[in-house]
Amino acid sequence: MYHAIVFLPLIGALIAGFGGRAIGAKASEYVTTLFLIVAALLSWVAFFTIAIGDGEMLRIPVMRWIDSGSFSVDWALRIDTLTAVMLVVVNTVSCLVHVYSIGYMHHDPHRPRFFAYLSFFTFAMLMLVTSDNLLQMFFGWEGVGVASYLLIGFWYKKPSANAAAMKAFIVNRVGDFGFLLGIFGLFVLFGSASFDAIFAGVADYLPAEGAEPGEAVLTLFGMQLDKAHALTGVCLLLFMGAMGKSAQFLLHTWLPDAMEGPTPVSALIHAATMVTAGVFLVARMSPVFEYAPDALVVVTWVGAITAFFAATVGLVQNDIKRVIAYSTCSQLGYMFVALGIGAYGGAIFHLFTHAFFKALLFLGAGSVIHAVSDEQDMRRMGGLRKKIPMTYWMMIIGTVALTGVGIPGTLIGTAGFFSKDIIIESAYVAHNSAAGVAFGLLVVAALFTSFYSWRLIFMTFHGKPRASADVMRHAHESPMVMLVPLFILAAGALLSGVLFKEFFFGHDYAEFWKGALFTAADNQILEEFHHVPLWVKLSPFVAMLIGLATAWFFYIRSPETPRRLAEDHQILYRFLLNKWYFDELYDFLFVRPAKWLGSFLWKQGDVRTIDGYGPDGIAARAQDITGWVVRLQTGYLYHYAFVMLIGIAALVTWMMLGSAF
Repeated sequence: MYHAIVFLPLIGALIAGFGGRAIGAKASEYVTTLFLIVAALLSWVAFFTIAIGDGEMLRIPVMRWIDSGSFSVDWALRIDTLTAVMLVVVNTVSCLVHVYSIGYMHHDPHRPRFFAYLSFFTFAMLMLVTSDNLLQMFFGWEGVGVASYLLIGFWYKKPSANAAAMKAFIVNRVGDFGFLLGIFGLFVLFGSASFDAIFAGVADYLPAEGAEPGEAVLTLFGMQLDKAHALTGVCLLLFMGAMGKSAQFLLHTWLPDAMEGPTPVSALIHAATMVTAGVFLVARMSPVFEYAPDALVVVTWVGAITAFFAATVGLVQNDIKRVIAYSTCSQLGYMFVALGIGAYGGAIFHLFTHAFFKALLFLGAGSVIHAVSDEQDMRRMGGLRKKIPMTYWMMIIGTVALTGVGIPGTLIGTAGFFSKDIIIESAYVAHNSAAGVAFGLLVVAALFTSFYSWRLIFMTFHGKPRASADVMRHAHESPMVMLVPLFILAAGALLSGVLFKEFFFGHDYAEFWKGALFTAADNQILEEFHHVPLWVKLSPFVAMLIGLATAWFFYIRSPETPRRLAEDHQILYRFLLNKWYFDELYDFLFVRPAKWLGSFLWKQGDVRTIDGYGPDGIAARAQDITGWVVRLQTGYLYHYAFVMLIGIAALVTWMMLGSAF
């Protein structure tokens, strides 16, 4: 069963990728989608067997991979509760995206290639989440990177799509450099890349209280690190990789530009695959991170800043997909805060619920774009509520789940209400030195999230139509092949929180996770989590209401107010609209110097020096010499006789001089 879950998407990708022209676009769609449906159903079976049921952790060998001296790495599938959760998330969302894409991409002439990329993307993510060692994880990690490059740049004739694909690939290479160094560091410390070996030996690196600095066990960037600091350095390197994949602050710039790909790609990248890889990495390595408290503080700070930063930028964006993209970036910040304070179960719970409502929002946005002739600017929409009513209500469900609508202290609430509030309340009770600031930033981010989410709804579906009369006349609801995935995701956005809360971060926590996560910190937070003050429980709820009321006033009651505020505070408005000017800053610090250096090395180093004195120079001198030699070939007999006489004279002279000496 587990082999089928992992390899069915790969088989579908190979069939559509190499045989798409032979079998046709329709067959490519149906084969890849059917394989994903089977994989998704089997993933739910695995979830109820391993996580909900009494199943134990499994290690399923696939093949021998690397044998070099004493170093041996097998390709094996590690199936535990964490893996089962990720299998459900990845395959369920990918399956629905495949079905949705049958309708969304039906006019595209390159559908076999698109579906092959989607399935390959899914396979790479499955390799990552089922990995039994760090090398296997890195294999899947890089596979996801390649697939994202192919999908973001799918419409390769668009310069903006090519640029976005390159940007995603390059920014992620920065994070992957840190991840690779972290893998090397763990191998130096533990002599193995296997998770079991690393987790079994990590306790040896716990420093005794009051102990003096010990002997250096790791050299990192010229620094000699003892046992007390070696794990911190390695964990920071691993987190650097997570920052790139999960678009955390400073390495976030690729995520909004990834919207250049088709909308189903955005749903797959942002909801279930690439961006959750970093969260999965830190959760999987939680037994190591737990012994590096300074690294966890950094994780908390970065997560909190990301949640706040992305929420501020989302306030003023006008592209419907970019608003949801910055929402993803912000929600990933919530997950990393949970990881940083040790609430690992809460982080994965939010990852689980977020997959449903964020995929719903992206696919809903795709349905809107499909209805209004590929328009993405919300300023050119409005009044679509009656034109596409089913899409409208699906977007409403996604929005109430994202903003966390629910009644505190009860079981009445959407998926985001339960998972987001768990993180906010856990930040309040956590003992991490950054937890207090994180709590405040997350509450503010919740307010901003509510505002920009309802702003999207009001600008897109309410008010007077701002599109042309022709666009409004042709606006239509999406076909059922696109709506059915929305209905299924809507059910998950409404019910996944209340159904699974006690398993992920409640009374059934230990029986559910079965040691797949480091549980000591979670258990401590769980004990204090149920005793937070009432105002803490109410804070995200109040923030959500304030954001909703403000958005209603700005875009329904008084639509001229946002324009007036933007004019009165142009500096702040431009600052947020331009995403804190990170793209411009990176362009100045890195892109332009790199281009100048590359141009200099090309023109002065390669062309002028290497080519000038190397192949081109030698060729030019050879041409000069042969040019002079050619002049001797006149074709006149007396010239050749004269040369022969000179040769004979020279030979006689040489012989006479030789005999004299």
